[in-house]
Amino acid sequence: MSSSSFSRRLFPLSALAIAIGAASAPASAETLNIGVQGELASFDTSQVSGGVWESQVLMDVYEGLVKQSPDGELLPGMATDWEISDDGTTYTFQMREGAEWSDGEPVTAEDFVFGWQHLLKPENASKYAYMLYPVKNAEAVNTGEKPLDALGVASSDDGKTFTVTLDHPTPYFLQLLTHYTAYPVPKHLVDEYGRDWVKLDNIATNGAFKPVEWVSQSRISAEKSSTYYDVDDVSLDGVNYYTVEDRNAGISRFRAGELDVLTDYPSSRYQWLTENLPDATHMSPMLGSYYYVFNHRDGHPTTDARVREALNLVIRRNVLSQQIMAGSFKASTGMVPPGTSHYDAQQMDLGDDMDARMEKAKALLEEAGYSPDNPLNLRLRYNTSDEHKKIAIAVAAMWKPLGVNVQMINSEATVHYQTIAEGDFDVARAGWIADYNDAENFLTLLHTGVGNNYGAYSNEEYDALMDQAAQTLDLDERQTLLEQAENLALDDNAFAPMLTYVTRNLVNPELTGWEDNVEDDHPSRWVEFQD
Repeated sequence: MSSSSFSRRLFPLSALAIAIGAASAPASAETLNIGVQGELASFDTSQVSGGVWESQVLMDVYEGLVKQSPDGELLPGMATDWEISDDGTTYTFQMREGAEWSDGEPVTAEDFVFGWQHLLKPENASKYAYMLYPVKNAEAVNTGEKPLDALGVASSDDGKTFTVTLDHPTPYFLQLLTHYTAYPVPKHLVDEYGRDWVKLDNIATNGAFKPVEWVSQSRISAEKSSTYYDVDDVSLDGVNYYTVEDRNAGISRFRAGELDVLTDYPSSRYQWLTENLPDATHMSPMLGSYYYVFNHRDGHPTTDARVREALNLVIRRNVLSQQIMAGSFKASTGMVPPGTSHYDAQQMDLGDDMDARMEKAKALLEEAGYSPDNPLNLRLRYNTSDEHKKIAIAVAAMWKPLGVNVQMINSEATVHYQTIAEGDFDVARAGWIADYNDAENFLTLLHTGVGNNYGAYSNEEYDALMDQAAQTLDLDERQTLLEQAENLALDDNAFAPMLTYVTRNLVNPELTGWEDNVEDDHPSRWVEFQD
């Protein structure tokens, strides 16, 4: 829906709460309606594609060993306390007594053993399996070199104690445990139903909410779980997650009271929103990178480093940030965003003289064999949104003076990421929001064999630096190694860094417990409507 088709009538913010519940899904003053960017791939965490919208749903219906407060602080979850060995390689968690799945079965350490093995099981082909690679033998299990029971996890004391052994100390390990890759899986249901355990007639979850309805490409509905250990402190009766890929239509639905939260409104609407919905419009710093992937697989023109460098040289990041995105992104020439813990943001050395950059880019393409008689043809894929389209059009225009012909292909988010994971592209839009506040979370995207390394970039020296950093105890030494790795990838033009994210959300001002944070995580468990 274009902006010209909006109702001219603005809801005063005081009236916004009155309109809550007007949506067609289950109506209740205590039901939170969220507009998310795409559709969940599955409630089986081993099959999730990696969208931030999926994290929003999964963090509400499942809970890991630890959970997050509204501002991102780590809190006890399915584990009430834990101990870490002096060498940092053994974590011993005491499981919460009385924790139950939504079908009333107890949540035990065995569910975590099974869940982590399930994620790493080779036949499940989880793109996120690498997240658990710090665990002893995890990579060998995931590649089929070792059996599942070789994984460094154990249940003891009748399921009351969960022990994890790591290959090496991992500073961010506790933060990692809030991610859905570290959630438990109900072993008793998998034993009974096999792959059908995730069907809504069979599923049980252990979070504050349980899924009860799924209308494809429309919404997922969840209701408060009566078996959740903290159920008395959960204010909401339920949550609806609406698939809203058209952000302008999402704004219209928010103004009409159909949505209480809209994630990621269009950057072009920021000024209008601050003028017309100032109390509802949120923007804050975020750990996230917006970049273009180059396909390094044989048969693609971007396997040539000269082509990659030429394409990088002529991208005007400040134009994208300030003119195309109206200042709602920050220009970037690196992968790891500013503000990342114990890390200095690195930058690609492009030079400031745009004319000189253009001449160098033309020379590189000519050297690579491209000319007016043999133009460079690229297939550029992006996931459907006006924002991504605008950026793609702008970048294609920047490449045009080089004689580059760009075929733009768009698809909805889930299909897009599945397609680029299969390698069907030359250049592809991608974005990465931190799963935990550590540079490794971004840089591992370029490690050989990692599921979300969409371009199949592979560099032995890069991998060696990353592997060495993973085993380095001294945080300063580790930082140096990670920065060396990023600079190696930047010098290799392994990808095209472009922008750094900020959080952009519309939030009903009648809500409490929804707080801006650098990871843009907002568990509904804390949210409530003011009286």
